[in-house]
Amino acid sequence: MFRKSALGAIAAAASIALLSACGAGPGSTRSAASDGGRPAELVFAAIPSEQSDDLEASFAPIVTALGKELGIPVRFQAVTSNAAVVEAQVAKRVDVAVYGAFSYYLARTRADVEPVAVPVAAPGGEPGAYAYGVTRGGDSGISSLKDVAGKDVCFTDPGSTTGYLQPLASLREAGVDVDKDVKTVFTHGHDTAVASLLAGDCDIAFVGDVFIDQLLPARGQLKPGQVTKVWTSPLIPGPPIVVGTWLPQDVRDKITQTVTGLTATGAASAGLCKGSEIKGPKDWGEHAGAPACTLGTSTAWTFVKATDATYQPITRICEVTKAEVCTSGG
Repeated sequence: MFRKSALGAIAAAASIALLSACGAGPGSTRSAASDGGRPAELVFAAIPSEQSDDLEASFAPIVTALGKELGIPVRFQAVTSNAAVVEAQVAKRVDVAVYGAFSYYLARTRADVEPVAVPVAAPGGEPGAYAYGVTRGGDSGISSLKDVAGKDVCFTDPGSTTGYLQPLASLREAGVDVDKDVKTVFTHGHDTAVASLLAGDCDIAFVGDVFIDQLLPARGQLKPGQVTKVWTSPLIPGPPIVVGTWLPQDVRDKITQTVTGLTATGAASAGLCKGSEIKGPKDWGEHAGAPACTLGTSTAWTFVKATDATYQPITRICEVTKAEVCTSGG
């Protein structure tokens, strides 16, 4: 009870501060955008991430590109929580925002917003991630989710989409009741889930694909043949760029065209991050090592178009699990 109340109070306070920062209240100059006219200014909001030390700088190439293409000043606003951004969009005080997929699930029923783009990590990649169910190499006791009944299961954290929520939904759909049919072990990390599996603490571990495919092998913590992939989830969409539908259609279309027309290396060539370029990571293929801009808080290569249908997997997870994150926004 205390935790929910405290979080609610924090979110409310953050929302009030954000509404003030974005021009809410008497004398606001944002009525043109709220009434469907062409706005004199756009407000772009995002929340801090452990992946980025300088939030504003990480979004600067996108904000600059939008300002140039739209011919409208775009003001960046750092916000403390997903909930605060959602509340600001309910009040039509943030025109463009980036927040988590579960926060969009919450926002879509409360605010006049639509997702327009989702990041892609590498050229030719998909706009999201997968959850894997992995067993120890050579262990043939589990070949499908139905076989998980009666087993010991390693999850990462109750708030993790790839490490818990998506697997939980899929297990329930396979007829496995996690509360009754399995022994649950929360390891509080994807790497520790794999380590626990290899140590024999569980029979199957559910983790994000990037840890099995890239991170743990690169660190020398996972060798070929040590685990067997027995299940792959549906694609779990990444964090959307969400736009207020109170903006004129031509403005919304231009926002979509601008962000989906950017690539990290193209943005660097255009001088959108002069002096703060990064080097393209190894999975960018021929662009590995090339000067690039950060496009948001993750090392995204580009963005592709998104719609409400893109986030249907989140709707399904929420309907099946009734998870707290589906009402708190994550």
